[in-house]
Amino acid sequence: MSGGPSPATLVVVGAGPRATGLLERIAANAPELWPEGRELHIHLVDPYPPGPGRIWRHEQSPLLRMNSMAEDVTMFTDETSTVDGPVRPGPSLAEWAARFSAPDPHRTPLSPGLPAPPGQGEAPPAAGPDVLADPEVLAELRTLSGTDFPTRRAQSAYLTWVFRRALADLPPSVTVEWHRTTATAVTGPADGPQQVRLAGRAAPLTADLVVLAQGHLGAAPAPEHRAHAAFARRHGRFHLPPEFSADADLSALRPGEHVLVRGLGLAFVDLVALLTEGRGGAYRTGHDGTLTYLPSGREPVLHVGSRRGVPYHSKTRYRLQGPTPPLPRHFGPAAIDALLAEGRPLDLRRDVWPLMAKEIGFGHYHELFHGHPGRTALPWPDFAAAYDRLDWYSDAMTALIAEAVPDPADRLDFEALDRPLEGLSFATPHAFQEHLRAYVARDVARREDPEHSADLGAFLALLSVYGHLPRLVAAGRLTARSLAHDLDGWWHGFFSFLASGPPGFRLRQLLALSRAGIVRFTGADLRVDTDEATGTFTATSPTLPGHTVHATALIEAYLPRPSLDRTADPLLRSLYRAGELAEEVVTDPAHTHRSGLLAVSPADGHVVDPLLGGRHPRRIALGAPTNTRAVAAFARPRTDAPAFRQNDAVARALLRTLGGRTRSAAPPGSGHGFVRLPT
Repeated sequence: MSGGPSPATLVVVGAGPRATGLLERIAANAPELWPEGRELHIHLVDPYPPGPGRIWRHEQSPLLRMNSMAEDVTMFTDETSTVDGPVRPGPSLAEWAARFSAPDPHRTPLSPGLPAPPGQGEAPPAAGPDVLADPEVLAELRTLSGTDFPTRRAQSAYLTWVFRRALADLPPSVTVEWHRTTATAVTGPADGPQQVRLAGRAAPLTADLVVLAQGHLGAAPAPEHRAHAAFARRHGRFHLPPEFSADADLSALRPGEHVLVRGLGLAFVDLVALLTEGRGGAYRTGHDGTLTYLPSGREPVLHVGSRRGVPYHSKTRYRLQGPTPPLPRHFGPAAIDALLAEGRPLDLRRDVWPLMAKEIGFGHYHELFHGHPGRTALPWPDFAAAYDRLDWYSDAMTALIAEAVPDPADRLDFEALDRPLEGLSFATPHAFQEHLRAYVARDVARREDPEHSADLGAFLALLSVYGHLPRLVAAGRLTARSLAHDLDGWWHGFFSFLASGPPGFRLRQLLALSRAGIVRFTGADLRVDTDEATGTFTATSPTLPGHTVHATALIEAYLPRPSLDRTADPLLRSLYRAGELAEEVVTDPAHTHRSGLLAVSPADGHVVDPLLGGRHPRRIALGAPTNTRAVAAFARPRTDAPAFRQNDAVARALLRTLGGRTRSAAPPGSGHGFVRLPT
């Protein structure tokens, strides 16, 4: 090394799927961009195992599952990926699991974790803990089909393997060290080395560049939740603010206790599993296929409601019956260029949603016409030509669809989908339970019947829209009010409602719990209050006028919303309080929107530092806490995932920047004990 450049140093805070994806792209781009023989030391800082990180760690209940089929989960680029770096295909979760279905004498098993080297860090383990030695996970992987919804433990094993593969693909001059702790602060000048302080360690890490990739973060309770918590303390009641389900302590809930649950999304589904099967209950399937819940006697009684008042739509469990729709068609780069060229502030619902809706409709009708032509009355070329010409919200479009699609059940009605209880009210709770059970049963049947595969076509178009929308948002042309109410409010909820629902079996379980009296639906536009006289939480809904539920516990069944001023992450909290990073704040004459998201440069992810008046050249942030939006760490195969594009762009910029440095930020003799893992 004498006479050559000193090693470059990169610190990545967070070692979950986002960091793993970045590492994979560093390995993919290194042959082109990293100087041969030049040393690069990468520090990963995370108290949870590298690969799965906190959210997908092995140490959580085996009852918790993904809401995606195994064949719809990948960490790898493919032929659809529009990245500047090389495409390096890899197996989906289902394809990877298939290697365990039968003994393969040519397969090399994952090596065990290495002992910790001398110094502050340690080599990342193979499965830490060794999830591939877990007999339950191995049994699941051996029988996992592409259309199964895996446990989170299975996903943990997959993410661990992806991480190990990324390490194996790095050139010999690049080493990785894992610090099993939390980063608490980062300091340093914009033009000099960065010091990353770690909990429980005296000496900081010194880095040329720092990447913040902490993933989904917790937050201190908002004022409303603090008020409810104070009420619960005064009256000896139970209150759970928004929390990650795997981390929630539910032990204080008593058997038979009446509990208000606000939220009917994925957090709700997980909490219900933990409070029913997790407390010893079981399901039995009758001869007619009906599911019955057998209580253990330890369950609370759950009164559940939300703004819509219905659970998220079930995930589809079938494949397209026709060819994949050619997307994007009506909401892609050309459409966004045209919107931006208008040079005026944009309102999402007025200016953008009609194009988004038309795109989703195209996916729906493309599949209906190609997969089920007997249910259409026009040739596809004739319908498509007319569809392309017409505006979504026009009498002519309504007439075209009515002529071409005879059965109203085959037509796409966003308003009916969005608010299924709108205008409905019921005289008794029993009547509403019957109505909602029928609604959920129809939804599950539709989402598992390939005769309705047009819903999958719409879903694929919905993903396409979701992936292209961030470019429009990054351009800064949406009004502040539209950004707040339409994008971060209505659109985020609508997308999740349609696209991020649970597997069908979870909703069948919910029906069984409802019939058993464990779950009781309370309606839409749920209002939660407190009653000091009785010391109870109360819930009312216009769906059941005149009916009030009293409960001794309240669960907010949704994830914490982004909030820099209340973040549980100590590093982001310290930077925010020091004024060295900024919350995204969008202001115009009519409105101010504070999103709670970390503001980053849309082009390269560099943190916006108010003290510098712009981007910080040595600090980068990726993923969930940032205002890039729509960048989930893993994706459905062949969807040109936005996260993969961002990972690739950042990896290439990192390699160029670090490869061009002539001096290392690490002082001589720092002795961190870097270890090159064997392949």
